[in-house]
Amino acid sequence: MYQVIARKYRPQSFADVVNQEHVKNTLENAIAQNRIAHGYIFSGQRGTGKTTIARILARCLNCIQGPTATPCGECASCKEITAGGTVDVIEIDAASNRGINEMRELRENVRYQPARDRYKIFIIDEAHQITNEAFNALLKTIEEPPPWAVFVLCTTEAHKIPATIASRCQHFSFRSVDFEDLIQRMAWICGQEGIEADAETLAILAAAGEGSVRDSLSALDQAIACCGAKLVAAEVRALLGAFSLESLEKVTLALAGGDSRSMLEVVDELERNGQNLQHFSRELSRYFRNLLVTKVAGADTRLVAASAAQREKLGTIAGGFSEEDLTRYLQLSLDLFKDLQYSLQPRFHLEIGLVRLVQAGRLLPIEQALAGLGPALERTARTGPAAAAAPRMAPPAAAPSQSAPRVMAPAGPSPFELDRARRAGTRPPEPQSSGANALAPEAEAPVSFVSATVGDARERLHAYLHEKGHAHLADAVENASIAMVGGDLNVVAPKSYARYFKDPGFDDAVREVFGRPLRLKLTTPETAAGPLPVRMAAPLKTETGDDVTGRALANPEVQRFREVFGGEVRKVRNLKE
Repeated sequence: MYQVIARKYRPQSFADVVNQEHVKNTLENAIAQNRIAHGYIFSGQRGTGKTTIARILARCLNCIQGPTATPCGECASCKEITAGGTVDVIEIDAASNRGINEMRELRENVRYQPARDRYKIFIIDEAHQITNEAFNALLKTIEEPPPWAVFVLCTTEAHKIPATIASRCQHFSFRSVDFEDLIQRMAWICGQEGIEADAETLAILAAAGEGSVRDSLSALDQAIACCGAKLVAAEVRALLGAFSLESLEKVTLALAGGDSRSMLEVVDELERNGQNLQHFSRELSRYFRNLLVTKVAGADTRLVAASAAQREKLGTIAGGFSEEDLTRYLQLSLDLFKDLQYSLQPRFHLEIGLVRLVQAGRLLPIEQALAGLGPALERTARTGPAAAAAPRMAPPAAAPSQSAPRVMAPAGPSPFELDRARRAGTRPPEPQSSGANALAPEAEAPVSFVSATVGDARERLHAYLHEKGHAHLADAVENASIAMVGGDLNVVAPKSYARYFKDPGFDDAVREVFGRPLRLKLTTPETAAGPLPVRMAAPLKTETGDDVTGRALANPEVQRFREVFGGEVRKVRNLKE
């Protein structure tokens, strides 16, 4: 009857175990010095040799030549332990024997001496699944067992073992198997089985195990059943559902070119080929991680689980990106993989996630964005902060062609115009005639605007209000200091003029002059007795009257920064204090 490779080539001595040198050396020395503990805890990820070393320890202790670190493998005890048929080595699956009754039965069994061998060894797999009550029932027995009893608790979750149990045992933590050691082990097995496999194929199988020898050997067994005596990398990759570097490279090519359409085509191809989108997202995260590690540590690093040819190619691809970009891509891909775990529409999430990767690649570093402010700051130093803070107006639109559609003008003033006229105390605008001029487009009506490049915000507002006949508002603007910073309009005016700036007509003037509504920040200093200058010599005070904040907000560099990036200054601290 056929026996799978993982069982056929299971190590039978410490020398056959891959990696785990710290565990092997300690146990060999303990056996040689006859310092054998009564309880051991073997913890680590699946397939790293926990149960295998527990069986080897049992053979070492019960071999007819023992206790010895090199069991003979020929005596009845060694053969029976290898076959799993001895009565003195008891293996218990704690996943199905986890209750207090099973532990009481084990406690009763410990009292009896071995039937033939030197030690009675209890190997408990998945020990973390034993209930707290069952552990309490076993506690005294593990603390003071009879001299012939040895307990070995194997677990993948050592933190679930109660501290009262762990303190009475020696704990060995098993490590994941090194990638190169795993490839060498599978190459040796392929040679024993007469299987032809190249380095790339073995790398794919080793990566599928993720540090687990058993998982990698199971994948090798599956590949042999699929491909026969000669393993081909492309066929093995398709069998295991893995993705080649070529398929993942399409994503980085789209990122390098800023091509969102290619990202959508990648998702469409995955759907048409029946690929698992969550698995692709996980592989994409691993791909960006390998690129980042290769960028940081070089193409010859051992930190990337790949063949030498694949690491060299990863180094070439990583050369086209910065560390900051690869870090950002890795974080976004991890977030995408997390979202896909609970998504009812995984395709939609994957599409938007890949498009976000493209958009993230267009972001500029903060240093580069600040460096772009250099010319603007020089212009500020020459023209003053008010002119630099003024927004740039778009050039006037070209006159519409004769074939352009004309919009019918309203027959009379709108309700908004009537309301503004009523508040301002002026006559409403006269309705347009119904003649040919009524069909004239809005661009043909002569409208006078103040140029954006002439004067500061105060002068522009004053000119507009004076032209429109709002004398009271124009007078208030003339006696105030006004500066536009980002989306704010900072106004400092005496109390006698403060109420004019709350007039709706002033909001309409701001909208007309600057082309958009601005948030009014009105300050009325107690000491302001007369007209304020256009550019105050004293620092601009905020609503709280903080001089430090006022000086900071009046700084031309700060104003330019807020104009470019927006946002709100919440707190200013003097570093000299």
